[in-house]
Amino acid sequence: MDFEDDAFVLSARAHGEAGAIVDLLTETHGRFVAHIAGGASRRIKPFLQSGARVVAQYRSRVSEQLGSATVEPVGEGPSALFDDPLALAGLASAAAVAAGALPEREPHPGAFYAFEALSGALVHPDIWPAVYVRFEAGLLQELGFGLDLSRCGATGTTDDLIYVSPRTGRAVSRGAGAPYADRLLPLPRFLLSAQGGLDAGDVAAGMAITGHFLETFVFAVMNRPLPPPRLWLLDRLSDAGRL
Repeated sequence: MDFEDDAFVLSARAHGEAGAIVDLLTETHGRFVAHIAGGASRRIKPFLQSGARVVAQYRSRVSEQLGSATVEPVGEGPSALFDDPLALAGLASAAAVAAGALPEREPHPGAFYAFEALSGALVHPDIWPAVYVRFEAGLLQELGFGLDLSRCGATGTTDDLIYVSPRTGRAVSRGAGAPYADRLLPLPRFLLSAQGGLDAGDVAAGMAITGHFLETFVFAVMNRPLPPPRLWLLDRLSDAGRL
């Protein structure tokens, strides 16, 4: 199997004296793990930071075995965020969640585009935490666990949607959800519309929703917890007063 594709680096680890094993999220081929000769060298290692965008050339003699890759950097990548540790934490969390949730060698272009949108938003400190929540919602959609926020799951109304059912992922209206409010997840306005506005506590509510469904329907199935960088991001957003 040979291909060239746009990709984001999700992770990289040293392999042998000079190589690296790199986890890539490609645009059209999905998530691929590959060996990069010289990946630990001073020349290539800076291109292999989590969240870096590259053009990857992948080669494998046998499709089921680990292939090799070469990469060429695109843009500044994470280096543009070196003065913003919080944004770097967001990028690290997104990379870890994508690497843990997405199956290998299965095309998920929506996941690539969601990661691309988040990567571009990280230079805007006022909005990227909300975009991060949308990234996780997009990842759930790609995996078949998308939220249905178009109408109330109990009554069909499209008005006054303020909850999400933790069982079905469907929106619930104020009236229908009132008797069960303590068992429902608060639904922030920005998840209903790009023009919904961002209020205090909305990012925390959004991350509670996506975190619940990622943990319950994706990671628990694999007997794994949510990735540590995702938990660290929540702590850092809280410390910064950004939730």
